[in-house]
Amino acid sequence: MIPSTDDREAPGGEAPAASLRVLRRRSQFLRLNGGRRAAAGSFLLQGRDRADGDPAIGVGFTCSKKVGNAVARNRAKRRLREAARLVLPGMGRPGWDYAMIGWKDATAGRPFPDLLDDLRRALAKVHR
Repeated sequence: MIPSTDDREAPGGEAPAASLRVLRRRSQFLRLNGGRRAAAGSFLLQGRDRADGDPAIGVGFTCSKKVGNAVARNRAKRRLREAARLVLPGMGRPGWDYAMIGWKDATAGRPFPDLLDDLRRALAKVHR
């Protein structure tokens, strides 16, 4: 029998990390506009406590046409998705929603380790 995600332990014997769910509806993004904001070196992070009792961490990604053509926007969003996948389960707060908004040239051109550090710093600012 394969253990469910709730039964598995994270590496190092820690409790399992919170699950991520992707924000898809416009109304979810609009609610985040009233939350906290933190400018990172390569994107803007918006965060908000949902206060609905659901422990999942919500995360959404967006890049406007100012970022570039579809290829550039998709590249920036792929990088933001991967950064969120690596950082949010450990540093994000259960019951919160986050939106990562890509910036022209900065999101796609930033070295990936720096992008991860930007997300960690932005999360610390949002949770202050």
